[in-house]
Amino acid sequence: MKLMEKYRQLSEREQRLVLISGVVLIIALFYWVIWQPLSNSLEQQQARLESQSELLLWVQENAVRAQQLRRTSGNKVFSGSLPQAVNTSSARFNIAIARMQPQDDEIQVTVDEAPFNDVLGWLQNMEEMGILILQADLAEGNAPGMVRIRRLQLGK
Repeated sequence: MKLMEKYRQLSEREQRLVLISGVVLIIALFYWVIWQPLSNSLEQQQARLESQSELLLWVQENAVRAQQLRRTSGNKVFSGSLPQAVNTSSARFNIAIARMQPQDDEIQVTVDEAPFNDVLGWLQNMEEMGILILQADLAEGNAPGMVRIRRLQLGK
């Protein structure tokens, strides 16, 4: 009520100025409190949607490739002596096996330290031979580029 009395006491020009200022203030509040946050949120959600769509497309493309690779490599089944194959292939990649423990159709291997790239090549070679890598527990070696194989479980 006091505000209305003060408003009525103002001159006509001041009343118009107060009304125009009020309208500008309401528009500014609407813009900064409602419109701008909604607009920013919408832009962020659109960017997130685009990113997720790209990720989905990448996953779909690579899922097809993975299935094709699985089909082509899944045909190989190892049928020889697992300890002999592991010894032969590790010697080819200069990997010194510290411990080898056969368990039925599986074997558990431990390597104290070997170059990372040689270990990768060795594991890939065994997969190409049809030997399954059931479990692998690798740790960083003492020197750069070296790894320890704490437990590598292989199967047919």
